[in-house]
Amino acid sequence: MGRGAKPGAIAGPLSLFGEPPRGGGRGLLHLAGRGVEYRLTRARRRTIGIRIDADGLALGAPLRAPWSQVEAFVRSKERWIIAKLDQWASAPTPRVLRGVEGEALPLFGEPHAIALRIAPRGVRVENGRLVVSLRSPGRRASVLALLQHWLKERALESFAPRVAHYALRLDLPAPSLALSNARRQWGVCVRRGGNGHIRLNWRLVQLPPALADYVVAHEAAHLVEMNHSPRFWTIVGTLYPDWRAARQRLRLAGATLPHFGEPR
Repeated sequence: MGRGAKPGAIAGPLSLFGEPPRGGGRGLLHLAGRGVEYRLTRARRRTIGIRIDADGLALGAPLRAPWSQVEAFVRSKERWIIAKLDQWASAPTPRVLRGVEGEALPLFGEPHAIALRIAPRGVRVENGRLVVSLRSPGRRASVLALLQHWLKERALESFAPRVAHYALRLDLPAPSLALSNARRQWGVCVRRGGNGHIRLNWRLVQLPPALADYVVAHEAAHLVEMNHSPRFWTIVGTLYPDWRAARQRLRLAGATLPHFGEPR
């Protein structure tokens, strides 16, 4: 389940207001009186798909679908596309977290101010703050490393019972669970031996629990259907009825999470 543009998209030269290079690439379309850049990827799929995120407009099309069919589909969604692009354009730019006193870091969707203390190593939640204790709290790299480690521990504690819950809803044993550091993927499910295996991005612990729950339900559904077929989405809908709204909220919320950057 990706966070943005999928790997394998063809970069290619830019096609001005017309069909992109054969097989996919980048191009421009006139939509609502303005030029909108898009990325087209052709693959073995049955339908034309549209994805809008922080990277702009991405199109997916069957290998043999004529460009005229793709363009007609895009134009039928013109108003929706422009509205979503504007929504993304107005979204806050992600901050780079530096590990200093007073910075805000989200935990389960709620902002918590970082408070630094000279004390034995540890992190605790206290009155809406994340109190980070270190022998040398002025070392920002150490603050960031400790925060990441602590957030990952909270992620496992939070996600494990939810994974077991959705597996039980499917009459399946709980799969093994691990955390991921992926930059563009919220989760992945592998049906290998035993009960299967799910990896979840630890950054989900920073988002509202309802959004993390959608990702868990999505990956649990892959224990039954290892694809994104209509049957798969029916299973997701059974587990998480409001999945469409959650998916859109996840894209916006995830794109604005602060990055753990290198301190200056």
